[in-house]
Amino acid sequence: MPSPGAPVPSRVSIEDSYLELLVDTLDTLDLPARGQFLQRYFRVIAHLDLREPQCLQIWDDMLARRRELSDRADRQISVITALMDVLTQSGLLRVPILIEYDDLKKLQLNAVTDPLTDLYNRRLFAETFEKELNRARRYSHPLGLVMLDLHRFKEVNDKHGHPRGDEVLRAAAATLKKALRTSDYAFRIGGDEFALILPQTDAAQALALARRVETVFAEMLQPLQLTVGVSMDHGVANFPQDGEQADQLIRIADERLYRLKHTNHSRKGNGSPRTETPTAQEEPTAAPAPPPVDRTAPVPQPISIETRRAPEKTESAIEAAASTTAAEISASLPVPAPRVYIVQRKAERVSMTGTNAYAVLGDQGARRARVLDLGFGGVAIEMDSPEELPDNLLAILHVPILPPVRVNLKPVWKLQTPQGSFRVGCAFVS
Repeated sequence: MPSPGAPVPSRVSIEDSYLELLVDTLDTLDLPARGQFLQRYFRVIAHLDLREPQCLQIWDDMLARRRELSDRADRQISVITALMDVLTQSGLLRVPILIEYDDLKKLQLNAVTDPLTDLYNRRLFAETFEKELNRARRYSHPLGLVMLDLHRFKEVNDKHGHPRGDEVLRAAAATLKKALRTSDYAFRIGGDEFALILPQTDAAQALALARRVETVFAEMLQPLQLTVGVSMDHGVANFPQDGEQADQLIRIADERLYRLKHTNHSRKGNGSPRTETPTAQEEPTAAPAPPPVDRTAPVPQPISIETRRAPEKTESAIEAAASTTAAEISASLPVPAPRVYIVQRKAERVSMTGTNAYAVLGDQGARRARVLDLGFGGVAIEMDSPEELPDNLLAILHVPILPPVRVNLKPVWKLQTPQGSFRVGCAFVS
């Protein structure tokens, strides 16, 4: 039993006890066996590939250093302390790691993960976005970016408290994990702000996913029984249509997010249901008011590219008039007239307005045109300049849901709009 006032020896850890046993055991081995063991030992603990003589020298230096440090400190210094000191002083360990590998991996994960939602954080968002942009450029793949935030989230914190607000954030994170594919990334980049990176995803697919996220989020909130109508708004940008640099795409997605938020909520009272509004991809802008029109003057007729004169009142002419906007129809006709078709349609025309559908024209693909609508027999496109198109035009159509479609087009009619663009109706040529 130690006498009163004597220093109490510190408890030796299991690791130190193991190393003490290792020192005693190695002393009993001959040099070749000791060198072989130490060579494997240094490879495991320090990832060092050393020759056996080096390993024997380091071990002897460690024992000598341990005796020196113990004499200075007037207490026994552990083997691992002396060994790390020798390895560091020798320059073999430039960045010593003094923790277990599993602990290191946990630290790395915590550095890029939001602790509340378990989503990746803003730091990893920037790195991942640049990496995926480089990949999209290299392989000519589309890349979608969706910016999201929660509407009226602050009211939840004010009315129900921050713990309930944390539940809303966790519900948003669970929504994103549920809606995304394994190749997609979800991030929490701010208080109630989130971002999605969608590799190999075009504009229509990204927009559809953003809408699905909003629907799933509303379902996830129902068990919380909130008295505040929280919703999720989105803004979508797509590479390469909207930009090729990360800052450009982030800025466009943010602009579309807040434009949609203003459109959805500015004219509504708090808690009122949302109405269907122009989507982020439509990028609604204030269209200039059409100039005054003399209602007694004849309605302008499209000029046929083939005959250079106004066609008769055929089905194609009626379709051309029907594809104009409502503002143009109301400005040019005194009374809205119902659409009448001379022959029964084989399929209704599908409007592509607001979907970012486009056509790449020509063999070289140097020209692009917006796709306005798509029907059984042809397609209507819009161009910014009055270019002359050949009678047989090769085009690749990029429309939602479908893969790119290669077609031959025959321009049939052309019409200039009050905004200065040119609409061209084309028939499919087999």
